[in-house]
Amino acid sequence: MLTIGLTGGIGCGKSMAATIFAELQVPVIDADTIAHQIVAPGQPILQQLFEQFGSELKQSDGSLDRAALRARVFSDSTSRKRLEAIMHPAIRAEMQRQLQSIDADYCILVIPLLLESGQQDMCDRILVLDCVQSTQRARVLQRPGLTEEQFNAIVQAQCSRQQRLDAADDIINNDSDDINSLRQQILALHRQYIKMSKNA
Repeated sequence: MLTIGLTGGIGCGKSMAATIFAELQVPVIDADTIAHQIVAPGQPILQQLFEQFGSELKQSDGSLDRAALRARVFSDSTSRKRLEAIMHPAIRAEMQRQLQSIDADYCILVIPLLLESGQQDMCDRILVLDCVQSTQRARVLQRPGLTEEQFNAIVQAQCSRQQRLDAADDIINNDSDDINSLRQQILALHRQYIKMSKNA
């Protein structure tokens, strides 16, 4: 089975692309979804986070205050690295577990920090969602709870646009908000990936 690592900077459209692949009946494993699952109340990773970053991050229902944690780690690179050291191995292990149960021509691994976390070895090909930074900023600032300062900190923590493009086997340009343009590019790749899988 061909494994495609889908990545891109914040606001480049990874979630929408993953949704379109899923509509094509392609199995999708999303690192962000797993990240949410492993810090649910009762999960051991959540307790590790409280021990590392303080019980003030625990909300009244026992869940994690994600906004407070995000604000802390993107204003302090040491805290961000401590968080990544806890989260990345656990996310990777769960992605690998889910991969074992998939039977398909190819699957999509959505890993926003694919290059930053050095997880290229999980993928046969790297697919980069790309757009200019002004488009990223405009999209991200429409989201509730994210400020321009936080956007800038997140961009600084991610690898550069050029580094992503240099690492890419395939690139989707998602500068416009035309969903049909995105869908057509994905359909072309879908056909290409099935053909590649059959010929492997």
